[in-house]
Amino acid sequence: MAELAVEQARNGEFWAECVERIAQERDKHSFMQLFDYFSPRVNAYLLGQGADAAMAEDLSQEALLALWNKAHLYSREKAAVSTWLFRVARNLWIDRLRKQRGIAYESDENLAETVDDEARLNADGERLKAVLDTLPQSQAQVVFKSYYEGKSHSEIAAETGMPLGSVKSSLRLAIKVFRQHFGEGGL
Repeated sequence: MAELAVEQARNGEFWAECVERIAQERDKHSFMQLFDYFSPRVNAYLLGQGADAAMAEDLSQEALLALWNKAHLYSREKAAVSTWLFRVARNLWIDRLRKQRGIAYESDENLAETVDDEARLNADGERLKAVLDTLPQSQAQVVFKSYYEGKSHSEIAAETGMPLGSVKSSLRLAIKVFRQHFGEGGL
């Protein structure tokens, strides 16, 4: 029996079928197989990323709960189950880190800005969009990726192909424009 489990674990098709059964039938047996196999591996991965034991355990369970709740979003053509699940765990870990320390954006002029207050964004949403529309495309793209997608400067540079310094400069110039429209404390 143990040999069968090992063989199944090596077979990505087996795990993809498990996720599909979860998506279609809410198959608890398939979920338990996935949980038993992947939970310790996701936990070890998160520990390796710097999470403490309690955080790694919480995030592992969250990742597997996400698999249960969002199995219908999985596509075996796009990624292996392991890739998908580890990506979910990684994103949960990054989200947890951001919540703990806020999203800080470094710059030479100490421009640490956070835009976590959704109520304020909703109130000024039209004004923000109007100012965003006046920016050059590269600056608007950097602002969007930074503030709305929560990406780091290096992630933006990698995605856009812009040098890291250009990403930082574009963000600084965009912030200057926003400050002109909203004042120092308005953004």
